Amino acid sequence: MASTTTPPIENGRAKGATRPGDRVFLGLSRGSGITLLVIMAAIAGFLTYRAILAISQDSTNFFTTFEWNPAGNPPVFGIAVLAFGTVVSSIIAMVIAVPVAIGIALFISHYAPRKLAKPLAYVVDLLAAVPSIIYGLWGAIFLVPYLDGLNQWLDEYLGWTYIFDKAGDGVARNMFTVGILLAIMILPIITNVTREVFLQVPKMHEEAALALGATRWEVIRMSVLPFGRSGIISASMLGLGRALGETMAVAVVLSPSFILSGHLLDPGGGTFAQNIAAKFNEANEFGRDALIASGLVLFVITLLVNGAARWIIARRKEYSGANA
Repeated sequence: MASTTTPPIENGRAKGATRPGDRVFLGLSRGSGITLLVIMAAIAGFLTYRAILAISQDSTNFFTTFEWNPAGNPPVFGIAVLAFGTVVSSIIAMVIAVPVAIGIALFISHYAPRKLAKPLAYVVDLLAAVPSIIYGLWGAIFLVPYLDGLNQWLDEYLGWTYIFDKAGDGVARNMFTVGILLAIMILPIITNVTREVFLQVPKMHEEAALALGATRWEVIRMSVLPFGRSGIISASMLGLGRALGETMAVAVVLSPSFILSGHLLDPGGGTFAQNIAAKFNEANEFGRDALIASGLVLFVITLLVNGAARWIIARRKEYSGANA
């Protein structure tokens, strides 16, 4: 007589059996992922096609030219100044915003009383929802005039560093001001994500450290920060993505020019997004292709930054909170 075997049981169901709802959810999830990849590929293909049309008619080197005149005869345009301004302003923003955001997140999650922590978290959430044009108007009306004194102080005491040497006169419509404004804009985003990660730290880890006689700072250094390291990196990359692509706030504050200068306190410079916003309406069809070519470079930079962040997290498994 043939023997029969009973399939193993897991969670009250036969192993290998799936509910119809699970199959539907799996199909929807897989379809969403494929759709996202298709959309990204379509965007990349469109940008690449239009960029090739423009670069093939550029009379100079697209990557090293310090000029933007696609309507000229012959057309001349390059991204050297735009790439420099985008990277420098984003670096300034990250250097200022990340440490401050981590400090605010730690204060809200581990230091502030509950009656104070909730209103502070609510205010930070509101700041993250403020439109960029509001930040830009605030920066142009309030921030720029009040940074003149700081620029003079930096020029007087740190001018020997070259980057803070103010060679010309004028208001503080420069890359340093743009970096500060971007730092203020990305600060709520980084703070929100980092705070939520810190709140997920297992209480047993913190209580064990306290039981061993650790101070509150030692608990944070040994338990909270290692657990939240991947979250901090992710939050920072999210903020960096906004800083790289910010348009209107930079366009309102910056006095752009296609002069490449390491003097951060002098007016001038530019970013990819600001240049596209400023020149798109007045550009002809070929000029728009040139702007799209610069947008493709920003697209690639953003992908590389996010890919590098994912690589760092995947390479160092101890960044994962599950292994903390």
